[in-house]
Amino acid sequence: MAEVLSQNEIDALLNNMGSQSEPKETVEPESSGKEVIPFDFRLPNRISKNQLRTIRNIYENFAELFGSYLMSKLQSIININVLTVDQIYYSEYVLSVSNPACLFTFDIKKTDIKGILEFSNEFAFTLIDRLLGGNGMGSKSSNVITVIEQRVLQTIVEKIMQDLQKAWQIVGDYEFVVDKFEPDVDFVQITSQSESVLLITFEILIGEQAYLMNICFATYAFDTILSKLSTQNLSSIRPIKHDGTTSKSILTQKLLETEMSVEVEFARSSISFQQLMQLKVGDVITTDKKIGEEVLIKIDNKNLYYGIPGKSNKHKSVKITRKAFQEE
Repeated sequence: MAEVLSQNEIDALLNNMGSQSEPKETVEPESSGKEVIPFDFRLPNRISKNQLRTIRNIYENFAELFGSYLMSKLQSIININVLTVDQIYYSEYVLSVSNPACLFTFDIKKTDIKGILEFSNEFAFTLIDRLLGGNGMGSKSSNVITVIEQRVLQTIVEKIMQDLQKAWQIVGDYEFVVDKFEPDVDFVQITSQSESVLLITFEILIGEQAYLMNICFATYAFDTILSKLSTQNLSSIRPIKHDGTTSKSILTQKLLETEMSVEVEFARSSISFQQLMQLKVGDVITTDKKIGEEVLIKIDNKNLYYGIPGKSNKHKSVKITRKAFQEE
């Protein structure tokens, strides 16, 4: 038998139906806060994030080495920063290169790795202007790098190859060698257009001016280096040839190998300008030193010792007799 509802129960049901008919506000799911990272299934990344971090540290060391060289060469305040370390398609890199460009191809000996060193045109012309005695603010009607300008840049490029070799000593003893200069990226072809490349971008600050420099590697031949990046402990930036030694012993050895200039002051004298104008071949200038008397020995322009001049094995020599400060 069906249950009979009272009037109060019927009214309650009608009220509930009216409230359910009203639209409810949609509640958006809370975001997890995770960033969506695109993944290209056609070309997975060859280099992991940890390996990229290690490579970035290597090129930060290179930036310090190259920055110190440029500072001494150009006599200006220079800062070099690593902007990005990315994996991109080689076709994408080719599209980003200007035409004409300033490109130097290079190889790593005993490997199949090829690379491109790219100077922005502004950076190349600033280097050329400063190396030839200018202030770096000169202008040029054409962006083409002439043969003479290539020779001027060759010195900088060879130094970059040396600094790259030093920076990579943490992984292995790799020798970087310049191949050729190329103004058109279409004639370089270090790998196929569909392959990935490792692109390191540097920002070079010379005074208040900022310039760009790129180093591009073909990653298809990086397998041997990547295996070392995965297996070796690369937390230290010390080159492998210094393994097992302390920083103190390394610095001490470098100090012992440092060359210093030695000067011997045999005597002093003074003459007037009129006497200087009247000097001729055969004239004798008297000094304040007697034969056999001690002479002053300077090392790096500092008075350190006294000695007696003479000969040793048919060479001119000075025998140290005492320290200079003892007489003071």
